[in-house]
Amino acid sequence: MLIGYARTSTADQDAGLAAQVRDLKAAGVEKVFREQVSSVAKREKLGQALDYLRDGDVLVVSKLDRLARSIRDLMEIVEAINGRGASLRILGLQLDTSTATGKLMLGILGSVAEFERAIMLERQREGIAKAKAEGKYKGRAPTARAKSQEVLKLLAAGKTEMAAALASGISRSSVQRIKYRHDV
Repeated sequence: MLIGYARTSTADQDAGLAAQVRDLKAAGVEKVFREQVSSVAKREKLGQALDYLRDGDVLVVSKLDRLARSIRDLMEIVEAINGRGASLRILGLQLDTSTATGKLMLGILGSVAEFERAIMLERQREGIAKAKAEGKYKGRAPTARAKSQEVLKLLAAGKTEMAAALASGISRSSVQRIKYRHDV
């Protein structure tokens, strides 16, 4: 059986998710597990897809980066797939791990993808450092700190942390930080 997995990093990427599902269905996938969550978060649907695999099944994904965040993560996923007697197919690369060549190519491509991501993050850090040095990068605005007095008044009026967070439009953890900073 062909089992599909589709993932986008954020909930507002509906078109990307729909395109992945369309490609998976076109490849003959019978059941698709889909989620909209960052690759660094817990990917529950991926876990469900891996649990669903049986001997002879194939897990199908549209692209390598939709499945794994690093070569280590990729190898752990492939090990889980192999442990169930299944294999992996990546449509965008026309790669199938049921063959020796497919397994070799997966390792190589996974390493290249991880290297590419590391280079991208390095460039990003360099760009931020340059922008900071030029005074152009200020970072994220401290929105919760700007609402400290409002939060303190709400808490003094007997509101709970959650009620104060909702009323001021910030998170509960931000309310807790404000309380901690002001010894409330």
